[in-house]
Amino acid sequence: MEKMILHHIKIVVLILILMSVSSCSKGDDDINDLSETIYVRHKQADMPAYIHGNASEKVFLIVLHGGPGGTGLQYRINTIKSEIEKNNAVVYFDQRGSGNSQGSYSEADVSVDLMAEDVLALVKVLKAKYGNDSRFFLMGHSWGGTLGPAALLKDQKDFLGWIDVDGSHDPKGAYNAYKIALKEMADEQIVLQNNVEYWKGVQDVVKSVGASYSDDDFYKLNRETHNAEKKLADDNIINESKFDGESGSQYNFFTNNWNSGKIQSILVKKGLFSKVSFTNRLSEIKIPSLVLWGKYDIIVPIVYAQEAYDNLGSRDKELFIFERSAHSPMFSEPDLFAEKVIEFINQYK
Repeated sequence: MEKMILHHIKIVVLILILMSVSSCSKGDDDINDLSETIYVRHKQADMPAYIHGNASEKVFLIVLHGGPGGTGLQYRINTIKSEIEKNNAVVYFDQRGSGNSQGSYSEADVSVDLMAEDVLALVKVLKAKYGNDSRFFLMGHSWGGTLGPAALLKDQKDFLGWIDVDGSHDPKGAYNAYKIALKEMADEQIVLQNNVEYWKGVQDVVKSVGASYSDDDFYKLNRETHNAEKKLADDNIINESKFDGESGSQYNFFTNNWNSGKIQSILVKKGLFSKVSFTNRLSEIKIPSLVLWGKYDIIVPIVYAQEAYDNLGSRDKELFIFERSAHSPMFSEPDLFAEKVIEFINQYK
């Protein structure tokens, strides 16, 4: 009886092993149209990556969302879903403390440096699943433009290219940049007689904040940059954002303190907007780079577009400005956005 039980156990174990091997091995026919979710476990965090699109050439675009505290799937709309996913697979990654990620780590563990290591851990997991011949492009939007350089400065060998979309490579400089950009935009719109009373109020907000950084004044200006973008859309200076396809929103059934805005507050307390800057190290990023920016961006002011382009160390780099966009050209000029991204990926894959 005991031998029979052991025999059955061996068979079950063998079946489980075979099932595991089968599920992990991907033939070419299986990856033409991926729709999978994998989890990256790294330093007490479990972080989901949602993988969609054509991986027939094993080319993956990893998307680093904004925030800190956004979600990966908020970008799976418009032409990212309908066009870019046809060209290559897209990896929508929920960063530590964001979206549906989970963890038992402490506040003391959280840092930009650790979150950059998470991105590199994601690459290792993708290579383990889809093969060492997998190839990667990295795209960061807004805060993703902080995290992207942080990861690339640790290790860029696995990446074929960097796509910087209105990215904040210099959070430390944002406070003063806000004051300048908001005042300049207010002055310009008042001359054009657009929402004059609103823009006069913006001038007053800029005057009300201190000369030196404080968290409260920073967020006062940050809120105003978002309000200002809405006014620009109201006056048809920029396109309204489009959200065709999936909304990208997701309910987090495991919501806890980490996923309720806490990750951002922790990073801010640790000096995200008063100490962190990668401007002087962008020259160390040598891979092909594409800098995409909205002409009317105030949330990460357009001055950073030229600064990123000038300082990136790649011999192959391009700066492109979207004339009808502010902070998120993938939502306001989605067709042109997809065209530029696909062109870049196909050139360097």
